Amino acid sequence: MCSQSHAVPLCEGYSVTGVFMKNWDSLDEKGVCTAEGDCEDAYRVCQALDVPFHQVSYVKEYWHEVFSNMLNEYEKGRTPNPDILCNKHIKFNHFYKYAINTLGADAMATGHYARSSQEDEEVFQQQHKAPRSTLFRDRFEIRNPVRLYQGADLLKDQTFFLSQISQDALRHTIFPLTGLTKEFVKKIAAEAGFHHVLRKKESTGICFIGERNFENFILEYLEPKPGNFVSIEDGAIVGKHKGWFTLTLGQRARIGGQKNSWFVADKDIVTGDMLVAPSTNHPALFRDTLRTDRFHWISLEPPPELVRTQMLDCHFRFIHQTPLIPCTVTLNMDGSVWISLSRSLRALTPGQFAVLYKGDECLGSGKIIQLGPSEYTLQKGRERLVEAAQSKEQPTPKPAS
Repeated sequence: MCSQSHAVPLCEGYSVTGVFMKNWDSLDEKGVCTAEGDCEDAYRVCQALDVPFHQVSYVKEYWHEVFSNMLNEYEKGRTPNPDILCNKHIKFNHFYKYAINTLGADAMATGHYARSSQEDEEVFQQQHKAPRSTLFRDRFEIRNPVRLYQGADLLKDQTFFLSQISQDALRHTIFPLTGLTKEFVKKIAAEAGFHHVLRKKESTGICFIGERNFENFILEYLEPKPGNFVSIEDGAIVGKHKGWFTLTLGQRARIGGQKNSWFVADKDIVTGDMLVAPSTNHPALFRDTLRTDRFHWISLEPPPELVRTQMLDCHFRFIHQTPLIPCTVTLNMDGSVWISLSRSLRALTPGQFAVLYKGDECLGSGKIIQLGPSEYTLQKGRERLVEAAQSKEQPTPKPAS
């Protein structure tokens, strides 16, 4: 947390308070509460830097607003992104309000690799300068929307995970790592003697829950709903599964007794069937159109070009760190958007978030709720049209006299 101070600052013009959030109340698969170790690490850093340290718990809020939502999405056959929802509901809502309203901070500083249109290049330089006399970088007087941009380290860029945060929270957030690479941050930590932090593995898996055997984990919370793996090509049953929520589109289906690999192409939650394709690059796994729910624009309003022409050329991704690809966006009356991609992508997945970029600006995101036809479906449709046309061209036999 950052507040303006006339004391000697840790970063230019600001005094800093460290806060640790606990959002998940469970042991890992070895019976260890990893949150306790993480909290101790954060406390040791604050001790070394001589800054105040606080702990807050959002276990209940995380359960109701993120985890329960995740379970509901899986039951509907979708694959949610709890990391994006955690930022939206927990870090940049409950925690943000705690920082501003309870701690009285002027801003929330996070370790995300990102930047906003309000970042000043000199803010986090180490040399001391006289503190500003105005309010926190005049943020409360600015009426133009704050924009979210990719940070300097594109390999670690985290704007994807910030694509649902509110304009108000972004206005009160600073990103100290905006101009730094991961390697340079590690260098700073090493020079400061924070070797206990450097030895930690990078976080992976579900936000705040960690890396688990997903099938075992999800079956702790959802009742098994066995069904069939069905070949998308001929409708043959090729195996059994424990529930459509145990696998996501594009994932390899481990089917006993099968010599070749099968991959999930679609789900039917009415019958419980999972449609599978016999190769990882099967056309049933590729699509080039999708529709979102009401799109969340970080600047609050859709880009003027999209409002004016109902179409916008920009870039798209639905998985963090995958290459951005060109797309055309069409705005619907209800605020949802259709997105047409410049090429088909493998395993576009309902429940995931479609995140849009214009240059290095992250425009926002919307949850994918509908997919266009797969290349396999289009291919079959074209074949049927050709067959129908050929049958019409065949001469009708004359009746015998």
